[in-house]
Amino acid sequence: MTAAQGTALYIGAVLGTGVIALPALAADAAGPASLLAWLALVALSAPLAATFAALGARHPDAGGVSTYARLAFGDRAAAVVGWCFFFAVPVGAPAAGLFAGAYVAAALGGGTTTVVTTAAGLIAAVAAANAVGLRLTGRLQLVLAGLLVTLVLGATLLALPEARVDNLQPFAPHGWAAVGTAATLLVWSFAGWEAITHLAGEFRRPARDLPRATAVAVLVVGLLYLAVAFAVVAVLGPAAADTEAPLGELMAHALGGDARLLAAGPALLLCFGTMNAYFASAAKLGAALGRDGALPSWLARGSVAGEVPRRSLGLVAGGSALSLAVVAALDAGPRPLVLLSTGCFVTVYAVGVAAALRLLPRRSPGWLAALGSLIAVSALLLLSGRYLLWPLLLAGGALLYLRSRRMVRP
Repeated sequence: MTAAQGTALYIGAVLGTGVIALPALAADAAGPASLLAWLALVALSAPLAATFAALGARHPDAGGVSTYARLAFGDRAAAVVGWCFFFAVPVGAPAAGLFAGAYVAAALGGGTTTVVTTAAGLIAAVAAANAVGLRLTGRLQLVLAGLLVTLVLGATLLALPEARVDNLQPFAPHGWAAVGTAATLLVWSFAGWEAITHLAGEFRRPARDLPRATAVAVLVVGLLYLAVAFAVVAVLGPAAADTEAPLGELMAHALGGDARLLAAGPALLLCFGTMNAYFASAAKLGAALGRDGALPSWLARGSVAGEVPRRSLGLVAGGSALSLAVVAALDAGPRPLVLLSTGCFVTVYAVGVAAALRLLPRRSPGWLAALGSLIAVSALLLLSGRYLLWPLLLAGGALLYLRSRRMVRP
């Protein structure tokens, strides 16, 4: 992959579904003061992304954070963090599909059937795109990222002339503590900085291209999130908390027409981009875990740079389909999937940052970024609360698997 393709994968992984629904949810939680939560998480993104870019450039391997954990803390830590990331994707990906499905259902009707059918179609389409190889995936993501940035930025800029200062008052209608609540919701929006580390070996020149891709992605994603969040609050005012399609409402203000129809296309593109990046990363990770003994060796094919990990990809796609079927049968919606996957990603962040402090040269830019990230990630762990139960269960499963392998060895 080139640096441009890597930037596109980053944008798809991080921007994704956050721009579809989270501005409205954050505004509902904290009003205009939710902009402070957005600003805080954008500020956190820079050192966190720099940490993982430094690790990826120094240790380009399909195992990503799992490899860093092995080098820093041993096989057990590697298996735990690998399982947390790998099994988070089949839980989180259907949530992204359901977000897109809700937009399509709002535009075309059909209710739950349309929502679930759209999500299933996205899972199948993303699996097919990755099955043909990462080179096509990178090119496809580059095209998608360009379209998404154009659509989101264009709608936001065109809607901004309708912004009203009065819509920023009262600034903190639910109190200042609500900013923390909004920040908790927004963690989902900024998950993804660790995902591209699993593809570091696919870059032509990882040491040069990965940091460049990261820097550009941080700048683009941060500016887009802040612009959309401000526009949602300043243009839509109190109505921002009540809309399920804030991006669509902005597009309607900017371009006219039915907001539901205007939002459906971008929602599909955004969710496809997110799922595409995560499927590619998780498939590579699964192959690396099979290679390293943390998952069955049958999955190891595809762990070498340039190979397509189709077996691991099939497991990710199958798990995603199963998760979708379960929430559809229970009529649970995407919320539990979001919270479970967020707990996993925060755990991955914590281990990755701790590994960076041991692996990167002391006082280097990457090491200093990891030191700054450690405090913020610790706060995210506290905010995750009971949703850390899922990664704890996965950690137990990983350790039991390693123990069973040792017991059956001659």
